[in-house]
Amino acid sequence: NIRPSYPCGIAHLTFQPNLTGVPPSLLQDNGEDAHRIAPSPVVHVRGLCESVVEGDLVEALEKFGNICYVMMMPFKRQALVEFEAMESADQCVTCGVNEAVYIAGQQAFFNYSTSKRITRPTNADDPSSGNKVLLLSIQNPLYPITTDVLYTVCNPIGNVLRIVIFKRNGIQAMVEYPFWSQKAKSALNGADIYAGCCTLKIEYARPTRLNVLRNDNDSWDYTKPFLVRRERGKGRQRQAILGEHPSSYSDNGYGSHCPLLPLPSNNRYKRSSPHDAQEVVAYPLPQTSSYMGHASSSSVAMVSGLHPAKMNCTRIFNLFCLYGNIEKVKFMKSVPGTALVEMGDEYAVDRAITHLNSIKVFSKRLNVCVSKQHAVIPSQVFELEDGSSSYKDFAMTRNNRFSSVGQASKNIIQPPAAVLHFYNVPPCITEDELQRLCTEHDVPGFIKFKVFDAKPSSKTISGLFEFDNKTHAVEVLTVLNHHQIRIPSKTGETDQGVTSTVYGDCLMPKIWG
Repeated sequence: NIRPSYPCGIAHLTFQPNLTGVPPSLLQDNGEDAHRIAPSPVVHVRGLCESVVEGDLVEALEKFGNICYVMMMPFKRQALVEFEAMESADQCVTCGVNEAVYIAGQQAFFNYSTSKRITRPTNADDPSSGNKVLLLSIQNPLYPITTDVLYTVCNPIGNVLRIVIFKRNGIQAMVEYPFWSQKAKSALNGADIYAGCCTLKIEYARPTRLNVLRNDNDSWDYTKPFLVRRERGKGRQRQAILGEHPSSYSDNGYGSHCPLLPLPSNNRYKRSSPHDAQEVVAYPLPQTSSYMGHASSSSVAMVSGLHPAKMNCTRIFNLFCLYGNIEKVKFMKSVPGTALVEMGDEYAVDRAITHLNSIKVFSKRLNVCVSKQHAVIPSQVFELEDGSSSYKDFAMTRNNRFSSVGQASKNIIQPPAAVLHFYNVPPCITEDELQRLCTEHDVPGFIKFKVFDAKPSSKTISGLFEFDNKTHAVEVLTVLNHHQIRIPSKTGETDQGVTSTVYGDCLMPKIWG
C-alpha cells in the first residue's frame, strides 16, 4: 500500500499523475487522438522521458527545420515546439507517423497543436534577442533552493554573474550570464535539480541586468564578493517534514553528492575549456538549518479570492493537505474572501503556491502567497456564510498526510488535473451512487469512471474519476475529499460515517467497515 494509513470508511482523493505522458484521456483504451487537428507550425510532442531537456528536443528535431521556440511541460512529459515554417512542422508530424523518432533515447509522438504560435510569458518574445538573464521557475520545490544550489546548477554552462531568488508565484529566480544565455536555457529547461522534484522551467527574463544589494541565500553578486552577507536570525526552527533528500542517506550519515543532472553530450553545452566543467553536475545537499532560519521564510500561506459562500476551513484543508500538513486555518474578518493557512513548514507553503496559485475554484481565481505572519492566532473568530467557524485547528487530525517521514515519502505530489484517484471506498457502492453524491453536494459529476481490480477479500476499492476539465476536478476534491460515506451494516443499521480523501488528480476514498 503506497498510501498513508487512514481509518477504514474514509475515502481519499488525489490528483492522478500522468505516467505515460500521452495527452488523451487516461481512461481511454487507445492513444489515438479524439479528433483531427488542423495543421499548425506548432507541434505537440508527447511521450517524453523524465530526464528530457529543451536541448534534447532541439537536437532531435532541428533536422526538420529551424525551431523558433520550445515550451517544456515536464510534469506531463510533453512539450510544444514552434517551427519557423509550416513545412517543417508537416515533415515532423509526417515522419513521426511513418517511423519512430527518438528523443533522449525514447520514442516520441507528434501531432499539430491547436495553437498557431507559442505564447511567450515575458517580453523577450524573440529568442534571438540576445537576452542574457534567465527566469527560472522551480516547480514542485520539495527541497530548499538557495543561491548556492542554483550556482552549482547553472555555472557549469557558463560563468554566472548574479542570482536573485524571489517568492511570488512559487519559487522563482533570475540568473544573469555575461552573454546571451540560450545555451544554458537549452541545457537546463525541463531538468530536475533533485530527482523527481525541483523541476526547472526556464524563460528569458525581462530585465537585462540584475541589481544585487547583498550576498546571501536569496541573492548573490559573484563579481562583488565583498558585499555584506546578512546575518541570519535565530528565529523559530522547524524540522522539515521530509528531512534531507532520501537519496543522500547512507549508513554513516550523508553519502557523496549524487549526480542528478547529466549534461547533454553535445559540446555546445560545455565551456570551451574542458577543465571548467564536469560531464555531470553534482548538486549540493539541502542546507536545511540555514534555509529555514532565513527571515523571509514563513510556514503560513495567505489565500485570497475564496468564494464567500462555498469555501470554509474544512474545504481549504481538503485542497491544501495534498501539499503538506495543515496546522490551522483562519478566515480574516477584515479582508473578506481571504484566509491564512498555517502549514507544517515553509516547504509545504512553497508547494501549495506552486500548484494552487491562480487556479479557479467555484468561478473564483485563487491567489496564494507567503504570509508575513509566522503563525495563525485564533483571534476574532466569527461565523462564515455557511454557518461554520472562521477558525479551525487541524493539528491533531488523522487526515494530514505528512505526519511522518514514511507517510510523506509515499505522497505523489501533482498539480491539479482533470482526473482524480479515489481509494478507501466500500465495494458495495455503485457508480450511480457516486454520481448522486456529486449531485447532492452541488459539484460537477464525472464523465468517466474506472474501478481497479481488487482482491475478493478486500474491504475497500479504488479507481479513477475523469471530469470535463481541471476546474471541475478541483471543486469535487475540495468538497468531497475526506467526505463521510455511510454504508449499511449487516444488521440493517447504518455504520459509522466514512470519510473520503482526494489526492492530486485522483479521488481516493478509504472506508471504515
